[in-house]
Amino acid sequence: MSVKVKIKFEGKDIPAYATEGAAGMDIRANISERIKIAPGKRALIPTGIYLEIPEGYECQIRARSGLAVKNGIGLVNGIGTIDNDYRGEVKVALINWGEEDFVVENGDRIAQIILAKYEKINWEEVEALEDSERSAGGFGHTGRK
Repeated sequence: MSVKVKIKFEGKDIPAYATEGAAGMDIRANISERIKIAPGKRALIPTGIYLEIPEGYECQIRARSGLAVKNGIGLVNGIGTIDNDYRGEVKVALINWGEEDFVVENGDRIAQIILAKYEKINWEEVEALEDSERSAGGFGHTGRK
């Protein structure tokens, strides 16, 4: 799948897969000055990446597990969606869930980007839904084993 990308990031290459089996590509901070994120605070980090995503696809921005485990760094909205009609700079909304300040430097790997296919929904309003084995059983419904 080809996706058009424009990079405004001096000295950095287009994001690439680190291994053959990788689902996501690391994306990096593109900042002129370091950004300090205090515990409980958020920051919007530019990446210098602009995309033209094909129709029927989105790019998802996901947290890096190493940053999450080691530093408590995640994404404000869990997973970010880049719609296929957005042409602005990709920015990453980081949050510091940790107990210490976290510093982002230019070129730091801050998140992952994944291309995902999606379908448009056509709602069909009905009076009743078919029953299922689970039915309306919600959170914790199946218990612990």
